Amino acid sequence: MRADAQRNYDRIVEVAREVFREQGYDASLDEVAKRAGVGPGTLYRHFPKRENLIDAIMQSWVDRVDEAADKALAHEGSPRDLLLAWFEQYVALISLHKGGPAKITSAMCDDSSPIATKCQALTRATSRVLERLEAEGALREGVDVVQMCRLVGGVATVADQADLGTDDVQPLLGVVADGVLR
Repeated sequence: MRADAQRNYDRIVEVAREVFREQGYDASLDEVAKRAGVGPGTLYRHFPKRENLIDAIMQSWVDRVDEAADKALAHEGSPRDLLLAWFEQYVALISLHKGGPAKITSAMCDDSSPIATKCQALTRATSRVLERLEAEGALREGVDVVQMCRLVGGVATVADQADLGTDDVQPLLGVVADGVLR
């Protein structure tokens, strides 16, 4: 990629991150182009679909998923404490942008989605946590990693849409944890 094209690409991603944080993932792409100082054609040349732009924004996020799982797995305490630590990290990760929880949760297991790799990162990380709990004999039989991701993603979606704070979300995550632990 030419240097000027790379600068445009980087600037579009940077500005889109800001705009999506402010207005959600459904914000106007024309607004993104305008703030980035490029024409709509330049934006669409780099990102033919909105999902391609979202994918580019989320790239650094994938690395943070593994770090968050490592942090949760290092958490001292009961299996419930470990699971709640992961759930809180999970919700924080998918809630960085308004509308993010719904987009990510609805794309779960959709291999055709441009954000499929992000969903796969979440399921891999959640699987690591669940495997540990299973090895400790703390996990109920039949708990499915994808269903777990969808359930916690559903809580995050409700919190996102209703502008619920952490204090309102923690009890909901506690109910989920209690439902999957022995």
